[in-house]
Parts: sequence; C-alpha cells; structure tokens
Amino acid sequence: MSFDLSREHEEFRRSVRDFAESEIAPYAAQWDRDHHFPVDVVQQMGKLGLFGLTAPEEYGGAGEDGDFTSLCVAIEELGRVDQSMGITLQAGVGLGINPVLTYGTTEQKERWLPALVAGEALAGFGLTEPGAGSDAGATRTKAELVGDEWVVDGAKQFITNSGSEITSLVNITARTGTRENGKAEISTLMIPAGTPGFTVEPAYDKLGWHASDTHPLTFEDCRVPAENLLGEQGRGYAQFLATLDDGRVAISALSVGCIQACLDMAVEYAGQRQTFGGPIGRKQGVAFQIADLEVMLQASRMLTYRAAAMKDGGAPYRDFKQAAAVAKVYATESAVTATRIATQVFGGYGFMEEYPVTRFYRDAKVLEVGEGTSEVQRMLIARGLGLPVE
Repeated sequence: MSFDLSREHEEFRRSVRDFAESEIAPYAAQWDRDHHFPVDVVQQMGKLGLFGLTAPEEYGGAGEDGDFTSLCVAIEELGRVDQSMGITLQAGVGLGINPVLTYGTTEQKERWLPALVAGEALAGFGLTEPGAGSDAGATRTKAELVGDEWVVDGAKQFITNSGSEITSLVNITARTGTRENGKAEISTLMIPAGTPGFTVEPAYDKLGWHASDTHPLTFEDCRVPAENLLGEQGRGYAQFLATLDDGRVAISALSVGCIQACLDMAVEYAGQRQTFGGPIGRKQGVAFQIADLEVMLQASRMLTYRAAAMKDGGAPYRDFKQAAAVAKVYATESAVTATRIATQVFGGYGFMEEYPVTRFYRDAKVLEVGEGTSEVQRMLIARGLGLPVE
C-alpha cells in the first residue's frame, strides 16, 4: 500500500516551498532573534490560500480543491524553513478555524470564518491552564449563565495566536455546571478579542518558536452573549479532544519539516566541512548518523500522511485516533533526535546562533509536548490496544 502524494499535492508542495524559501527563509533568523511575529507574512499566507485548505468555498476556502493532506503538506513545507510559521498555520487552522467550522452555528460561521479563512484574522484555542495540562478535565475556568450572558472567570496558558494584532477570537473551555456523577460539565465558549474582562498577558519568553505568538490569558468577570456557546453545552471537553486528534497529525507534519531541514543541513555541511584531508561525510561515524536521519524522515513522513489519508478518507474514528497518536509520538521524538544529530554533525558551529541548526534544536523540544505529550500518546496507543491503562 502506498501513501505517495498525488500529482496535485506535489504541485501544491512546490508552490508552498517557493513561498517559504522566498518570503520566510531569508528572514526567519532575524524574526527569531527579535521575537517578532510577522503579521504581514501571515496575511500573505492567507492570500496564498493556506488558511482555507480545510474550509468550504462559501467561507472563502478551497472547498473540494483542498483537504487535510494539503494542510499537512503546507505545514511541513513552512516548518522546513521556520517552525514558528509552521505552528502559526497549524494552530490557525486546526485550533482556530476547525472548531468553529465543525461545531459552530450558521451565524457563528458567517461571522467569524471569512476573515479567519482569508488569513486576515487569527483565532486561538484556550484549553491548557496553570493546573490543567494533560489532565484537561481538571479545568478550573468557570462560566455561569446569568440572564443572557456567560460570565467567565479563570486563566489559560500557553495559548498560540492569542494576542497578535490580528487575533479576533479565542475559543476556550470552561466549567458550566456539574454532572449527575459529580464531575464537571465542560463547555466551549467563543471570546472575542477586546472583550472587557479578557486580558491577554505579556508574551512568554520561550526556549523556541520565538516568532510565534503565545500568551497566558486571564478572565475576570468577562461577559459574552449566551449565543457565544460553541457546540452543545457540556460537550466542550469531547469537542476539544476530537480537535486535538487532528492537531496531532498536523504537529507530526511540522515534525517532518523539522527532520527534512536537519537532513538537508547535515548533508550539505558534511559534504563541505574538511577534516583530516577530506569531507567529514566520508567518515562512517558521521555518515551513519546522517543515514539515520533519512530513516527517521521516511518513517515519520509515512506515518503522518497515512494518518492524513485516513482523515481524508473517512476512516473509523477509533482507527484514525490510533494512527494520529502513533504518528505524533514517533515523528515528534524523531524530530528532537534529528536536531541533536544535526547539531552534533556541525560540531562547534552547531552551538552558534549564526547557523539555522541551532534554531531548529531549540524549536524541536516543544513538539513532544504540544497537542498532547509523548506520555499521553503512549497512553492512548495502549488503550487502543485494549490495555486498561490509567
């Protein structure tokens, strides 16, 4: 069975690669140094149609000409030159657009999607809290329906695309009641940027992804209309878990881009760097490590696009969920290993910020954490095998 991309997907890959190499690659190092979020480039990505790859034509999307695999291709190619721009697209579509597209009412879609799909605006995904990371069910943010308004109090953290100058919306989970079994009822609410009581705190000083937009958020007596409920009341937790399954495949694609970059850089450097009378690529100790990068790349890419094909093909949800977890844990851990190998190939130069390999090294670690840690993925895989793991 082959998961080779179609001719159309490969043509699309070339167009995204051309854009990434001309409009992102020359500036990525400077953005990283300045912790600069390039809004103009994000909007160019929108004009290229990248934010509309999973959206129908009625909202300005690609319709039948786009699919989830295309989104993964775009994320991979952006991530190959700059992981920050790759995650901006991944979060903008997977965590911003898709929840509205999947669970929103007609009115909600018509109000928010056109600008999001066009890349003129961004939306965030507020799930994680100071005390609720992998244990997302421990959400403490509360929302009480008072008259015709939800009153929200609480905090979120590590939220991508939540505080940029073009952020229009953050979708958050909140406790909206208690179930008969005593567990919290969790629902999803849409919080427009600029709502009184909604504060975007200063951006984080992160290890990597310096050019992406990431903030903690606080809510204090924040009031939004009752119709800002996204999806069914009490189904917010389930909605966001399903959203994360798609996101795990997209993060896998970002990881594939990282591995590809490491391989490209290592091959080029090993062919040029001279020691002991010849290029270091002649040494088995170096050549074998680079060969391992190729193995990790092919395996990660296969697992990622297999899962994407299952999503596009309407595979049973249980099968897709398992494939997404497998792809995520393997591709992300391979990306971290790939950056370590590539940095080692560069030797002392790999420790210098003038070489892109150092940026990829810093950027890679969070891939094992975001959209569900490696530990969570292994738990899901084990459960999928029928094991009673807690």
